[in-house]
Amino acid sequence: MQSDTRQTIVRLLSTMASAKEIDQYLKRFSQLDAKRFAIVNIDGAILRDTHEAEATASSLSFLQQVGLTPIVLLGSSAASGMGGKAASERHENAASAAFRDLNLKLVELLQQQGTRATSITAGVFATEASKGDATNGLAAVGAVRLTPIEASLEAGSIPVISSVGETTSGQIVEIGSDDATSEMVRALQPFKVIFLTSQGGLRHDNGRRVDSINLSTEYDQFVGKAYADGGFSFKIEQMKELLDGLPMESSISITNPANLAQELFTHKGSGTLIRRGERVMRATSWEELDLTRLRALIESSFGRRIVDDYFERTRLLRAYISEHYRAAIIMTEEDGVPYLDKFAVLDEAQGEGLGRAVWKVMREETPQLFWRSRHNNQVNIFYYAQSDGCFKQERWKVFWCGLTDFSQIEKCVAHCAVRPTTLIDTETKTDSRNN
Repeated sequence: MQSDTRQTIVRLLSTMASAKEIDQYLKRFSQLDAKRFAIVNIDGAILRDTHEAEATASSLSFLQQVGLTPIVLLGSSAASGMGGKAASERHENAASAAFRDLNLKLVELLQQQGTRATSITAGVFATEASKGDATNGLAAVGAVRLTPIEASLEAGSIPVISSVGETTSGQIVEIGSDDATSEMVRALQPFKVIFLTSQGGLRHDNGRRVDSINLSTEYDQFVGKAYADGGFSFKIEQMKELLDGLPMESSISITNPANLAQELFTHKGSGTLIRRGERVMRATSWEELDLTRLRALIESSFGRRIVDDYFERTRLLRAYISEHYRAAIIMTEEDGVPYLDKFAVLDEAQGEGLGRAVWKVMREETPQLFWRSRHNNQVNIFYYAQSDGCFKQERWKVFWCGLTDFSQIEKCVAHCAVRPTTLIDTETKTDSRNN
């Protein structure tokens, strides 16, 4: 991507997030092989809505403008998807025509925005079964032919693929969107699997959006539940099965067409992010941990050096650390109340939901705690959402959870005002997330 174009894009996205995190994602994505960037699964119901169809084309065009070419898979024009029911019976020729029309509609919308796109309505999914022979009336995918996809990508064109199979006799049959997605993901091993839906993410029973799911620590919490979102029906078991066949860094995003850029290029995101994630280790003594790796994590996260005798001077209450030392929480105890001394997340792990996963494990056994954070800390948005209260000092914001006694809160606030720093400023980076 040309530097002037990149700068224009970064300025545009800066309304949603900092230029630093936008650049971080652009660099991460641009290092991938074109085939490995993303598979974007779109249900036909999205394209039948004029506003959402235009938003879809606009978001996909934007990706190509920043040098990223997604692979688009059109699901059934009826409400099917991961775990969804089969579409109603229809004549195969009519089904083929319906898929072709939806495919051409999206391609035309992309081309109207000056984006190169290739309509692929057959030749990708090979199947031996006829529609009537398969479970739920849909044929099963036998193989994925990558040649049409690779040719489109090499030409700098977005491949738009219909979820239809082709038998050895050349018969075009409808296949399940879940089967098509699974087989294509297995064949291409993408960095991102994206589902564009009308609701834009999974929802809790109270209607609140699920921001992220770390399957390593939260699978049991979500297993057994079905989530209907637009034209898709999501089951966490199937999401896990999908991710288990992908590299550790791969993830699933569920968002709506208009917010795709925010989901991809900001830590906050806009939908639901699902990752295999990392196990969270718990320790009550420094001897249980690799202190060299822990020191490197803290210093990289804060951009500041911790004092040489930090581990000797700090009486550890508990530490919660992701298994690959990419996120950690270190806690001490002050006047009988747990104090969050460090909350560190590597830049490369931000936006994965890993820090949030470590936080959730910590909170499960820490009903009361307090901590301080600098006024210019971008993580304060997260802290406000997680805390029960905040007191602003000249240098610090003091947060707490679970404290109701005013005198106890006063002691915590006073402690934060005089607590010595354990981080040393460097010439390259002075901003820290907390102290």
